[in-house]
Amino acid sequence: MGIAITGLGSYIPETVVKNNDFLNHSFLDEKGNSIGYSPKEILEKFEAITGIHERRYASASHTATSMGYEAAKLAIEDSGINPEELDYIVFAHNFGEVNKSTLQSNMVPSLAARTKHLLKIKNNRCVAYDLIFGCPGWLEGVIQCSAFIKAKIAKKCLIIGSETLSRVVDSFDRDSMIYSDGAGACIIEEKETSGGVLEHISASYTLEECDYLFFGPSNNKQIDNGLGYLKMHGRKIYEFALSHVPLAMKTCLDQSGVKIEEIKKILIHQANEKMDEGIVKRFYRLYGMNVPENIMPMSIKLLGNSSVATLPTLFHRIISNKMKDHNLSLGDTILLASVGAGMNINAMIYRL
Repeated sequence: MGIAITGLGSYIPETVVKNNDFLNHSFLDEKGNSIGYSPKEILEKFEAITGIHERRYASASHTATSMGYEAAKLAIEDSGINPEELDYIVFAHNFGEVNKSTLQSNMVPSLAARTKHLLKIKNNRCVAYDLIFGCPGWLEGVIQCSAFIKAKIAKKCLIIGSETLSRVVDSFDRDSMIYSDGAGACIIEEKETSGGVLEHISASYTLEECDYLFFGPSNNKQIDNGLGYLKMHGRKIYEFALSHVPLAMKTCLDQSGVKIEEIKKILIHQANEKMDEGIVKRFYRLYGMNVPENIMPMSIKLLGNSSVATLPTLFHRIISNKMKDHNLSLGDTILLASVGAGMNINAMIYRL
């Protein structure tokens, strides 16, 4: 018996925002001064580093909960389970319910409780809670629920990752172009298989790295609305990720007993194309190898960075044959990894 993902679902907003849509933006530095480059030059450098050409924003009628609900419905349908059988609903996010009209975060009740309500689940023993773990939140939810199942305190779990980052970014900060909205979900349960979750690892680096991602004021010093916006120390995050994530991936793989040659795909949180490529390159370098061709599917070019939603959305798109030149079959082994605010890291070896 193994602990396996038996259903996947995702929700990708319909509103497409292309890089050219930012040509009329006024980007400022942290002191409120002009960056010194034209919007066109900024966009060219942005594309070269992040790989992002466009991203998706949630419509005014959608929230993190409603998108998570849509993804959850698809995952439940894909698994074929009765939602009343769910023991846990874990909803990973970082900013709660941010309505377009108010831009105020609301987490009472929890997004997991709201989703359970929308699913019309009557079972009171189905425990619903939110998980705040930065961008690795969805994968951490899978790790937690696999532990619940292994410990025999749960049989079936729903894990959701959903975020509306477009509503917590500073439009005067060029980093705002990285972020997007979306949702992904999965069902995991005990299943008669030799695969499933084979190994996992998690870590939190907080001594010096805690505030690499943080909430701060707008770069436009004329704005005094009392609101905070998602900010990051990009260079520090980049260096941290390249130093620590490959080692976590290697530790996880070595502990699993799986040979590196058995890895069919590496699914990494879609944070930054250049950073993700650097992580995978350093990972293979630890084994004295070059990166195999076509090993790392990327969705960031068209979908941007939707935080907790990137991994389940990417996984679902591959399984649904929506990723050109990427496919997975029964028996294939994949490595999933993520890094984000905290600074938190996790990795998992999974066999279909």
